[in-house]
Amino acid sequence: MKSIISLMAGAALGVATLVAPAFAADKGTVGIAMPTKASARWIDDGNNIVKQLQAAGYGTDLQYGDDDIPNQLSQIENMVTKGDKVLVIASIDGTTLSDVLQKAHDAGIKVIAYDRLIRNSGNVDYYATFDNFKVGVLQAGSIVDALGLKDGKGPFNIELFGGSPDDNNAFFFYDGAMSVLKPYIDSGKLVVKSGQMGMDKVGTLRWDPATAQARMDNLLSAYYTDAHVDAVLSPYDGLSIGILSSLKGVGYGTGGVKLPVVTGQDSEIPSVKSIIAGEQHSTIFKDTRDLAKVTVNMVNALMEGKTPEVNDTKTYDNGVKVVPSYLLTPVAVDKSNYEKILVEGGYYKADQLK
Repeated sequence: MKSIISLMAGAALGVATLVAPAFAADKGTVGIAMPTKASARWIDDGNNIVKQLQAAGYGTDLQYGDDDIPNQLSQIENMVTKGDKVLVIASIDGTTLSDVLQKAHDAGIKVIAYDRLIRNSGNVDYYATFDNFKVGVLQAGSIVDALGLKDGKGPFNIELFGGSPDDNNAFFFYDGAMSVLKPYIDSGKLVVKSGQMGMDKVGTLRWDPATAQARMDNLLSAYYTDAHVDAVLSPYDGLSIGILSSLKGVGYGTGGVKLPVVTGQDSEIPSVKSIIAGEQHSTIFKDTRDLAKVTVNMVNALMEGKTPEVNDTKTYDNGVKVVPSYLLTPVAVDKSNYEKILVEGGYYKADQLK
């Protein structure tokens, strides 16, 4: 009877927390802390990790922090208290987790930073992510190609947007992009009319689309009443949608006024539709299925007492240690290749993009 009650309790818990079936939970439960459901990509990340971990025989405890730092801290503390064997954390603010990760370390729990580096802690064991510097290089490259800068065309006006300053990746995206764009800015082929450069000036807290839209509104009214914006570096699709809303609000895209080249990242459905419609120019595809696979392989290795596979041991210094990392390759997507990469690749069905 006690066994039956335990099984029933486990089944009830599974409904609330996406724990795997009782027969599979012998391998232990993995805690998964995601930052928000406001972005479709994080929902996909969570679903992909849960699916693959459960297929590998693990229980899963998936929680979303709703972009609220104390909420995510509480969720991770609960995972530690419940005895989850490994924590997979995509942090809201990568500088705020030192204390709870010390508790995890003291309890023998391993920690994998997922796509966002956790900073200022020696208790981050591994990092699974994409080549974030290359993301910026690809974004900037799409601007260079679209404007014909390599052919000597220009000058063109450009404005720069960065990601959230509390997300370590945002600096890699920006630095990668500037490694491509700055020579053209220095030569005068690209002109930042606002003069706003550097993450301290162009960062967008919490990757908030409304904040990006408001800033674009201000840039247009202050610097472009008699000039045309030719390109906007946007590091994320959600920001791109806000930026495009601002541009369209003052007449870009109508009456012969050309929309600027606007970049993005994550290949979210609204932005892919915008690319198909000829509005947003490009996005960066980061296959969350592959990132989940790398993460599950790390979990397996850690649970078996083995060393997880990594391919980078130099890049990601979190302020306390260089975190061993596995970097996946991002892919630039535009109107010319979205079908091959996103539809034929099985990430989206064609009907989802109509």
